[in-house]
Amino acid sequence: MIGQMLEGRYRIDAPIARGGMSMVFRGVDTRLDRPVAIKVMDPKFASDPQFLSRFEFEARAVAKLKHPSLVAVYDQGVDGDYPFLIMELVEGGTLRELLRERGPMPPHAVRAVADPVLAAIGVAHAAGLVHRDIKPENVLISDAGEVKIADFGLVRAVAAANTTSASVILGTAAYLSPEQVTSGTADSRSDVYSFGILIFELLTGRVPFTGDTSLSVAYQRIENDVPSPSTFISGVPPEFDELVARATAREPAHRFADANQMVSELRAVAAALRLPPYRVPAPQESAEHLSAGFASVADLDPRQAPAPRPAMESHDPQHTKVVTTQRPRVPDYGPPDDYDPRAQDRQRADMRQPAPYQNYAPDRKRSRTTLVWVAVVAVLTLIVGVGGWWLGVGRYESVPPIAGLTSDKATATLQDAGFVTEIRQKASDTIPVGGVVGSDPSAGSKVTKGSTVAVLVSSGKPAVPAVTPGDDVKKVNQLIRDAGLLPIDAGETGSSAPKGTVARVDPGPGTVLPMGGQVKVYRSSGAQPVKVPDVRGKTTEEAIEALGKAGIKVSETRTEYDKGIDADQVIGTDPAAGSTVGNGEGVALIVSNAVKVPFLVSQNVGSARAKLEALGLNVQVQQLTPSDSSVVIGQSPGAGSKVTPGSTVTLTALP
Repeated sequence: MIGQMLEGRYRIDAPIARGGMSMVFRGVDTRLDRPVAIKVMDPKFASDPQFLSRFEFEARAVAKLKHPSLVAVYDQGVDGDYPFLIMELVEGGTLRELLRERGPMPPHAVRAVADPVLAAIGVAHAAGLVHRDIKPENVLISDAGEVKIADFGLVRAVAAANTTSASVILGTAAYLSPEQVTSGTADSRSDVYSFGILIFELLTGRVPFTGDTSLSVAYQRIENDVPSPSTFISGVPPEFDELVARATAREPAHRFADANQMVSELRAVAAALRLPPYRVPAPQESAEHLSAGFASVADLDPRQAPAPRPAMESHDPQHTKVVTTQRPRVPDYGPPDDYDPRAQDRQRADMRQPAPYQNYAPDRKRSRTTLVWVAVVAVLTLIVGVGGWWLGVGRYESVPPIAGLTSDKATATLQDAGFVTEIRQKASDTIPVGGVVGSDPSAGSKVTKGSTVAVLVSSGKPAVPAVTPGDDVKKVNQLIRDAGLLPIDAGETGSSAPKGTVARVDPGPGTVLPMGGQVKVYRSSGAQPVKVPDVRGKTTEEAIEALGKAGIKVSETRTEYDKGIDADQVIGTDPAAGSTVGNGEGVALIVSNAVKVPFLVSQNVGSARAKLEALGLNVQVQQLTPSDSSVVIGQSPGAGSKVTPGSTVTLTALP
């Protein structure tokens, strides 16, 4: 495909990477004259309407997201037999290539990779999107040190294809969550699991589960917990062990609810360990750098461009191969930018914190300089003595595990550990009402002795919290998260609530949902002008319903006389039909109070008088002798006439 133009606009210059279902190329948007990355899907998908529909939907959804660590989606389409996606070209390489060049990462480098990517995935989770295929190949590192996540929604699009076998496990086996293996379902907590595996691999240089086949690898996680990274490589802080353990819990309810929660915990760990800032290096010998060489030659003369090295053939749809060759290993991760080891060591000696990681390769000998500084740290630690111990360790205590205990036992356990306790409700799919779900801060967290730790008591299955139009959006989102549910931004809708506040939620308040269920939060766009419908001649109930559908409420009801409208039917509105009012504003409903005169001829005077007076009318009788037994032979106004309340009806009777 080198040199081809897609839709007469996007020129393909050089290959970058190839997977079982797509290939990525370096290219140029000739209309805007900018470099782009072009993902071309397998031709078998071009004739699959289910795939094309989902492919377009996912591309649109991802294109709406805004975050500097999300690879931007510019365009999508189908050119002949090739569905394609046009994306931002990240000049650098993949996290997989960086791991191959430099091996496992020290904690400060892991934080530098994970923090921006988790924040970007959190933006997608807040919009209701799930990645489903988090792995090092989909994390890109630019030459400028930017870290980005790519390929949102493609697994879901492939899953929708008629050409995809129902027996195929979609996603990459090494990073799948247990629920993706057993049922094929995925939500934000599935991405959290995959990211926990990714952090494990960054720390150790390997994935936790291996096997002869993708299927055997995938099924191991159903019965086995992910081991602690520190069991494979020395020096991993226990805080990172705990982070990975919570992210990769086999039960989704025990994980972080979404990437936003996970990045908050990561930042807390980084602050506790005082991890210094770090610029992630791009891989030096990346497929993208190689493709740039192909492209530069092709720009001079397309006929002189060397034939690109063929991508590694693969019948496994789970792995992406880069179009490059094996390169010599480059040096390990260097220290953070502007890093002064003496200042950092003195600070950690005072705080009794572990020293920062510079070289993290477990099989390499530490330099003599490193040993010297270790000795300095030890001496300073002894000098600081009890004061340093108290500041760094002594005043902190780990929160004990209390999940599954009774609330009384959990409270006693925390108090025995030196904490003040409070009881808070938390929804749970699995813990019966009244049982302890866990604590806040979570078990294992190191907090100051005497701090308040909440005992989270199960309130049962989560239900949509009570929401009033006009509530603050952030407040409502937090209430929904506290209920164990996931708030989704559903955009704006017309409402009488102030612009930018909550208009409504769907499902409505009180609805019981499974843990992690989605709740759409609609923001008010303010009162939008609507035209008052014509409700003349309708009953009061019918008119109120018609106005409500138009977004108009009835602020008052008043009566008037109209000889053409029966009693209790609507004469009109104020403002009148056809007028424009703001969405949610009220109108006055005008209802007829006309009285319809009944047919009274042949009835006796007494009976006729009783009927008219019951209708609020006055009666005048013309007869020869005053008697209620006289027979009515005439009436005025006639039967069926509509008169105002209190009008007089004249009866003529004999004898």
